[in-house]
Amino acid sequence: MQHPSERNTDLNQDSIDERIKQRAHRIWEEEGRPEGRDKEHWDMATELVAIEDNYQTTLKPVNRDPDEPENAATIAEPPEAANTGELPTLTDTGEQVYPPTRTPDGQNSQ
Repeated sequence: MQHPSERNTDLNQDSIDERIKQRAHRIWEEEGRPEGRDKEHWDMATELVAIEDNYQTTLKPVNRDPDEPENAATIAEPPEAANTGELPTLTDTGEQVYPPTRTPDGQNSQ
């Protein structure tokens, strides 16, 4: 004799298979009823039904007591920065080299 939960699983699987069958048929019709693409339509329908089912699962509220320490949300503190100031760059240490420019009298200057 089957356990009641096993019978429920069979009924649930039958429902899922029926939804996949209907979705695959709709995809087949939307694509103009092409021949020889039944496997692709079935796979596409299976994926879409799984996405729908998983989406519905994400909408269910989580039952937990927020007062319990293991369920409480923890706020992660940012790690302390080794250097909280700006890092020096070439312009900060005077090592930048500028290209020569011409003065109004035509002489090069640096």
